[in-house]
Amino acid sequence: MREQKLKDKLEEINKELIANGELDTTDVGVLSGSSGLALYHFYYNAYNPNEISEDVGSEIIASIVGSINEGYNFHTFCGGIAGAAWTIELLNELEFIEVDTDGLLGVLDDYLNHVANLNDKDNFYDFLHGLIGIGYYFLKRYENTTSEELKAKYEKMLLEMIAKLDNTAQKGEYGIYWESILIREEGLKGCNLSLSHGLSSIINFLARLSKHTVFSKQALPLLEQSIHHLMSRKREQVTTSYFPDWITNNNEETESSRLAWCYGDLGVAVSLWQAAKVMQNEDVKQTSIQLLEHAATRRDIEETRIVDGGLCHGAFGVMHIFDFMYKEIGTPIFKEAADYWIDYGLTIDHHKDGSAGYKKWRGGDTPTYEKENSLLEGIAGIGLAILSYLNPEKTDWNQCLMIG
Repeated sequence: MREQKLKDKLEEINKELIANGELDTTDVGVLSGSSGLALYHFYYNAYNPNEISEDVGSEIIASIVGSINEGYNFHTFCGGIAGAAWTIELLNELEFIEVDTDGLLGVLDDYLNHVANLNDKDNFYDFLHGLIGIGYYFLKRYENTTSEELKAKYEKMLLEMIAKLDNTAQKGEYGIYWESILIREEGLKGCNLSLSHGLSSIINFLARLSKHTVFSKQALPLLEQSIHHLMSRKREQVTTSYFPDWITNNNEETESSRLAWCYGDLGVAVSLWQAAKVMQNEDVKQTSIQLLEHAATRRDIEETRIVDGGLCHGAFGVMHIFDFMYKEIGTPIFKEAADYWIDYGLTIDHHKDGSAGYKKWRGGDTPTYEKENSLLEGIAGIGLAILSYLNPEKTDWNQCLMIG
């Protein structure tokens, strides 16, 4: 019954994205831009082969290339060129498209590297909007390029990024971290622990770099020291989350964290899992599992603050993390949690003026909702999560969230 409901919802999402799938933005990135829609359409076509989905996906990619050729120059992974180029590289890697990515994407390298090196202040490393996102794209290109010249170029740029992280790290008694502006309006600074914007994304990125011998000498010490700092912030006694969202420079921390990909224990656990695999560190592995097992028991909607369906902070994002980790290690409670949140996600499609019944939560003192088709917060992401649940072998897309 659950599977049929998911199939029905997927068809509803697909019809919506075919008929009204354009985003109200000129941005091209994977998480909030048009390339995320292309990723959805190619994955749907792999699940249910049809000319329409393949054509729509191809048209989106062609439109992105045309936009960049005409001067589009927003750089970020979330909304800009780094995310679009990463998507094209992934689609080519998976043989969904056939493109000479060395020729097509190589011309973007100098611009993206220039942007990555513009400054080292104001959350410069941010995964969604800064250096880590650009580096994540360069790492994908390093792994896939067939050109020795380009490979050497990516190696040099990535080593420079590692050096920049080393030079800007805050070093203390409990390892290292990178300072963030936590609340810009208040000038509040400290250590952001999140996967979307903070320390967990840096740990995740350093872990992926450390898989490669050419980067491990420089990246692995930073990885170990940043994990040391992160672990120093883990609470011994916990009722909600083991980790706060952030710690200020005055050593004040948020009381608890929502259950979500963007902030909180799930993002920390995903990153520690990536690190544990490359470090072969049993303590880090068990901490990741501990976080996930506790998170799997959190079911209260008010406490978890899950009020929409999207991947960023909604039901299908939480579901997908548990579903992915169940496939990784087979812990039964992860399967139970994934099923719980997917069932809940199927009950909140009640917005008559929404996209396939869904709207993203906008927050605020008086919560508001709005239609959204993007991957990160909209129905394209919900559709991809459903596709991966129905077709467990097709989950590579989740690399865009640093999960897989």
